[in-house]
Amino acid sequence: MYIFLITTVIIIVDQVSKNIVRNNLDLGGTVPLIQDFFHITYVQNTGAAFSILEGKYILTIGIPIILLVICIIFLKKNSGNMHLTLKLAMPLILGGGIGNLYDRVMYGYVTDMFDFRAISFPVFNIADIAVCIGCGLLLIFVMFFDDSEGKKNAEN
Repeated sequence: MYIFLITTVIIIVDQVSKNIVRNNLDLGGTVPLIQDFFHITYVQNTGAAFSILEGKYILTIGIPIILLVICIIFLKKNSGNMHLTLKLAMPLILGGGIGNLYDRVMYGYVTDMFDFRAISFPVFNIADIAVCIGCGLLLIFVMFFDDSEGKKNAEN
């Protein structure tokens, strides 16, 4: 139940923030929240996270669908006995993945808005944040908590 709840909250917050930006800023428009450091900037990203695979529509639809299906299958098989890091990671990855996939399917692009100008970094959105945190938690799980047979065999 909590996985569905967290996933849903991520999708809703992501989509609401994107709609606010689309409805209140022109493409390329920017609002400085901290001048020359952090702006809200309306960008249409036709690539994947941080603009990789720019313009490769089939890949930016197909790859996320495959990864989301893998996540869902994993959850169905393991939801009863997952480590806390996985319980947090999976809904973040799902919510962010679904949020950006929805944009790609509905609009042909993903709306990005968080623009850190003090560092040279691509503009991003809430779904990107959720996926990155979820993947970070997944990495922490694999590095420190995974005691599966596959990992034990690889170490021997």
